[in-house]
Amino acid sequence: MSDTSVLTRTEAAERHRQLDVRTVHLDLDLTLGREVFGSTTVIRFGCTTPGADTYVDVKPATLHRAVLNGRELDATTLRAGRLPLTGLAADNELTVEAHMAYSHTGEGMHRFTDPADGEDYVYTQSFLDDGPRVFASFDQPDLKARYTVTVTAPPQWTVVGNSTGRQVTPGRWEFATTPAISSYLVSVVAGPLHSVRAEHDGIPLGLHCRRSLAAHLDTDAAELLEITRQGFDHYHRVFRHRYPFDSYDQCFVPEFNAGAMENPGCVTLRDEYIFRSAVADTKREERALVVVHEMAHMWFGDLVTMKWWDDLWLNESFAEYMAYSVTAASTRFTGAWTGFAADRKPWGYDADQRPSTHPVAPGTVDDTAQALQNFDGISYAKGAAALRQLVAWLGEDAFLTGVNDYFDEHAFGNATLDDLLRALAAASGRDVHGWADRWLRTTGVDTLRLTDGRIEHTSPDGTPRPHQLTAAHYRRTAEGTLELAGRVPLDLTADATAAPVRPAAATELTLLNDTDLSYVKIRLDPGSWKTVRSSLGAVPEELARAVLWSAARDQVRDGELTPGEYLELVAAHLPGETSVHLVDAVLSFARDFVADCAVPPAARPAALATLAQVCRTLLRRTEGEPDRTGLRLVAARGVINTAADRTQATELRDWLAAGTVPGGPVLDPDLRWHLLLRLCVLGAAGEPEIAAELAADPSDTSEEGAARCRAALPDPAAKEAAWQTLFHGELSNYLATATARGLWQPEQAELLDRLTTRYFEELGPATARRGPALARVLATAAFPAFAATERTVRAAEACLADPDLTAATRRGLVDQLDTLRRAVRARALTGQ
Repeated sequence: MSDTSVLTRTEAAERHRQLDVRTVHLDLDLTLGREVFGSTTVIRFGCTTPGADTYVDVKPATLHRAVLNGRELDATTLRAGRLPLTGLAADNELTVEAHMAYSHTGEGMHRFTDPADGEDYVYTQSFLDDGPRVFASFDQPDLKARYTVTVTAPPQWTVVGNSTGRQVTPGRWEFATTPAISSYLVSVVAGPLHSVRAEHDGIPLGLHCRRSLAAHLDTDAAELLEITRQGFDHYHRVFRHRYPFDSYDQCFVPEFNAGAMENPGCVTLRDEYIFRSAVADTKREERALVVVHEMAHMWFGDLVTMKWWDDLWLNESFAEYMAYSVTAASTRFTGAWTGFAADRKPWGYDADQRPSTHPVAPGTVDDTAQALQNFDGISYAKGAAALRQLVAWLGEDAFLTGVNDYFDEHAFGNATLDDLLRALAAASGRDVHGWADRWLRTTGVDTLRLTDGRIEHTSPDGTPRPHQLTAAHYRRTAEGTLELAGRVPLDLTADATAAPVRPAAATELTLLNDTDLSYVKIRLDPGSWKTVRSSLGAVPEELARAVLWSAARDQVRDGELTPGEYLELVAAHLPGETSVHLVDAVLSFARDFVADCAVPPAARPAALATLAQVCRTLLRRTEGEPDRTGLRLVAARGVINTAADRTQATELRDWLAAGTVPGGPVLDPDLRWHLLLRLCVLGAAGEPEIAAELAADPSDTSEEGAARCRAALPDPAAKEAAWQTLFHGELSNYLATATARGLWQPEQAELLDRLTTRYFEELGPATARRGPALARVLATAAFPAFAATERTVRAAEACLADPDLTAATRRGLVDQLDTLRRAVRARALTGQ
């Protein structure tokens, strides 16, 4: 039975015109074994045109019974996840009884068995169009309803849902009726959960995870609850509407495809955010951002929901902007905007320069398959950057007044881009619609190039956007360092193509957008670039250094700076860098794109040696400094990643035997698997070491580590085994991702040559069989990015010519091909 249908915008508009969905009662039975669960849905709804026909969305393993207004429906009429409903009355009651299949790809009701103790856990991911894998629904965001959920579960389980719940008899749970919410937000999490409960400002709070992570959650609970309280306090200060639901549970769940999901009252987050191993503080900042991001959705997306998926930015762009703004202002992570500049924003820049780019607010999104592809760096990072520009232009007071008016008007309902723009325009008196036309309805990245004291402002479509930003002038001190000589605000109007910039006296470096306020690529004048090459690390402001590193990254990707010149910058200025944000981001790009893809194979050993020396210098510099543990973790990973010969492999084996990097850090499970992977790549470890490590730590993360290591072994049989499980097996998304990341290793190019060709032959059939979540893994993580040759480009282009590729496969392949072409061009700059 096919369930591959997509909902079109036209169909959704017609169903919204017909129906008024009032209440849904959902009863789930989680006691039927590991393959299926019971799902009974009762929907009460009105119809504006009695006698009309429509359909309900349901994707069951077995449809047992459907009854409309006392009339039995023919279950055999179910096609492609749609059950026809004919002869509707003005008031209707529909009952659907079904068995639903558990998922192992994070779609619908995901079931997971913990290798650490054999316990089972389930959770729903109803997002976008996966809700009908759990319950029957009119599955579109503008048909909201009040949900009442009951669940039967094993008596030893805890069940968490969108509202406060109680166990009325052993294993039987009842949850309070929700306010009106969209079907894609309905959530249930269940299993022998470990829970930490608290309260803040009258809101019951809960943190939940699987039992094997209990000690780690207990360690992190104080910080998580502090961030949660700080987030609520900030939102309650700036929003007139208090938190609109009756409780707030955060459930850390295994094998979760997204970072988190904003189900009202029952947020689900990937349980990697319960740290089993030591992490740099930047990872804790990332977790705080995710917590505050999902909390923002309680207003942007849950209280007021987009009418259709073309207004996704009303959800994600706002939550992303609020996450960075609130985290920087109200938590200890005051440098969050530096992380945005160094790591998050490049995601948006990259996405916006690919053939798959789209406006932040597209004019139309035709169907749900297209909508799913728009959850990308544009909807998140670019959208947040655009909102930062809007706030700078309107002023925060006017912005918040408009937002609060928008909440007042549309609370518990749906809204569109125009609804918000009208509220902001009324609050500010500004032409917000005109601003939106330039920022939200267009694609591409503007470029500001400083030439002879003037800013040349260009745009891909020939019509530059208006920009609010600053320009900083730096001069040399008597000690030879750089100091800020002056900073000036700039208001670049959309029609300004050559705005003047007046540098201060004795300026050696003029940096546009030095506070990273705008979303724009910058290019320096020759004198400033010369200063950067000699003194990038001497620029005193961390955020300004982030902008400069980002500019260098852009130039490599755009073919304006050779990989070798970029590595010279890294060698000269990263060893003295103090920002973990910058060290991590720069090393990641230098290894993943420059050394592994953009550098010709003959030059790769020298590139790795350069990066290894940088990391070793960082390790030496930070030894004995407890406040530099984050830098040491990043540097230690860098040394491991760049090990390339027998001597270095022997050193890594010594570290593994000692259980520590000399001077720290200790090799916890994460670092041990990281190190073992590199030894496997180099042929210095194999199955005995993998099996021993897995036995020492029998966890899901160890199973993923073992899958990576086995796929990385330089042996034809190991590669073929990895290939079969990846393309023809039934791996979960996490194990598939781990296998894919182990498979392709630049050191093994000759061994992998045949598989590179085979990849493009088998990608389409494999992704068609497994669905969109696995398609994203196979089209991105499993893409042979290291093989940056014209032959690989031609093979990818031929694969894209297949008209039967799924939407998820095509989007992933288009994006990877763009990066591949950039790597090929970068190699060509060296003449190889």
